[in-house]
Amino acid sequence: MVSGEAPQAEGSVRVDVWIWSVRLTKTRAQAAAACRAGHVKVGGERAKPAQALRVGDEVRLRHAGRDRIVVVSKIVKKRVGPPVAAECFIDNSPPPPPREVAIQVPVRDRGAGRPTKRDRREMERLRGPGPTE
Repeated sequence: MVSGEAPQAEGSVRVDVWIWSVRLTKTRAQAAAACRAGHVKVGGERAKPAQALRVGDEVRLRHAGRDRIVVVSKIVKKRVGPPVAAECFIDNSPPPPPREVAIQVPVRDRGAGRPTKRDRREMERLRGPGPTE
């Protein structure tokens, strides 16, 4: 094994470190923030950043508008390259939605002015129910 790669078969590691190490988030700070915000669940329970993670644990991560469901197959403590990172977990995530479905933004002509009441109602219908005030 190359000296830069650090997969281990046993032991435990912090959840935020592992999420960052296997490249599910760009930075460790983002991984820790996701844990603190409740976007990371280990075994169905909310995980704090320092929670220990072991082989076989299921990690659910809500990041960038997408749910990721992965099962830990190897423990890594340092950030590894993409090929090695792909071996460290089993991805059970649902496929991402098609781009056409993901981008449904109502478009108004430039210079059309303020939306009428009818236009506003159509936009609200497209967006779906919003938060009630």
